[in-house]
Amino acid sequence: MNLGLIDILVFLAFFALVIGVSIFKSRKETTTEDYFLASRGLTWPLIGLSLIAANISTEHFVGMAGQGAGAAGLAIASYEWMAAVVLIFVAIFFLPKFLRSGIFTIPEYLEYRYNATARSIMAFYTMVIYVGVTIAAVIYSGGLTLQTLFGDIQNFDHLLYGIGIIGFIAAAYTIWGGLKAVAWADLFQGSALIIGGIITTYLGFQAVGGVDSFFEHNSDKMHMILPDDNSILPWTALVIGLWIPNFYYWGLNQYISQRTLAAKSLRQGQLGIIFAASLKLFIPFIIIFPGIMAYQLYSDQLGGVAGTDAAYPLLIRNLVGPGVRAFIFAAISGAVISSLASMLNSASTIFTMDLFKRHFKKDASHKQLITTGRISTAVFVIAGCIIAPKLGDPNFQGIFTYIQEFQGYISPGILGVFVFGMIFKKAPASAGVTGLLLTVPVYGFLQWQFGEIAFLNRMAITFGVVLLVMLIITKINPLEKPKEMPIREEFDMRPSPSVKILGSLVIFITIILYIIFW
Repeated sequence: MNLGLIDILVFLAFFALVIGVSIFKSRKETTTEDYFLASRGLTWPLIGLSLIAANISTEHFVGMAGQGAGAAGLAIASYEWMAAVVLIFVAIFFLPKFLRSGIFTIPEYLEYRYNATARSIMAFYTMVIYVGVTIAAVIYSGGLTLQTLFGDIQNFDHLLYGIGIIGFIAAAYTIWGGLKAVAWADLFQGSALIIGGIITTYLGFQAVGGVDSFFEHNSDKMHMILPDDNSILPWTALVIGLWIPNFYYWGLNQYISQRTLAAKSLRQGQLGIIFAASLKLFIPFIIIFPGIMAYQLYSDQLGGVAGTDAAYPLLIRNLVGPGVRAFIFAAISGAVISSLASMLNSASTIFTMDLFKRHFKKDASHKQLITTGRISTAVFVIAGCIIAPKLGDPNFQGIFTYIQEFQGYISPGILGVFVFGMIFKKAPASAGVTGLLLTVPVYGFLQWQFGEIAFLNRMAITFGVVLLVMLIITKINPLEKPKEMPIREEFDMRPSPSVKILGSLVIFITIILYIIFW
């Protein structure tokens, strides 16, 4: 696909607007709270769109669309629709606790609830997963998208060029801006993602002969509930296992939660989360549907190294014309930059605040901490670019599965430790530390000895083991009295009266969607 003059002008204009506004809005960032938490002043539209822009990246356009084109079909939408339900619970139960305590990072909460060791363990886990899994995956999927759109999908060098471009642009953007710049860029890029997805889906329906033709031809892929022997998403995993990565990702994942921690008030944070939840209900129609369309139209071209991961980019390459393709290209590029910028900013926040400040330089000034965050960002993106080219190995079963599989090493333990600590007030520090240390070997053993079991079911087993061990420790050695959490007296903790009503509406619509596509 060759870009014409109009394409180039549209592309440059889009990013000039995005970068110009984000730099202008973040021009006065001088403290760690300014740089890492946007001065704690984000409002609900920024929070909602930023959550979506940070979440949706080429790992969705490549990985989730690829799974839709493959064995999972529409069932892979459960990651989105169940996320909508999880977000409502996060807004009502998790967010008030986090905002009341005034934490910078999610691991910091564990120090207040358990001890400093628990905080450091989670910070270390998070750093490893960010650099080795999520950052590398976004860089790879972004490079693969550029390769598919503008290069030879069988040429490995073209993949390396795409990886280099994505890594360089995202690093420069992140190092300059901080969270406020990222959030304002997300306002434009999140909107562009949705508009670009609608355009692609519309063109896809035209290409396959209309809506009725699409559903008739792909009726076997239009089911949300799959047999229990399905290797990707069996119904057993849907009922039990899928809740674990969803609650971990939306409630305890720093790169997502950082936006809500920066909310101006509890009301703004909760409304922002519910806004994001409502958008999640819409996402499968503009990502998974096009993936299925690509398989219907170009199944003979979905081979080689990329496999079905090339489905969505292939649809754009073949269907989108001049001018519009520049906008969609800018939206997808913006998705990569947005997600990668969010991950890099959050990884540097955890490294700076949870590791560097606590263990290396406790008296560091604001300037030194911001400089440390910028340097660590550069290191993380270089490491991600080195790992990224290896992710095309077919043994990983696609980029989406790669992310979920390896996050399974930490997500069950982290979620178990948080939930147990919130419910059982007398759980001792030893229970929290043990739960965090136990999750890696338990999941690793299950993957080694029972690899045929779906990874979501292995997550559920690990989660159950962690909770059981924590319960035993708590019964043997409970705290004499619950630990007291810090409270920000000046922070506006008044909830929105409409939160429960809007949240219930989102859950109701989710149930209807499952009934329709049963």
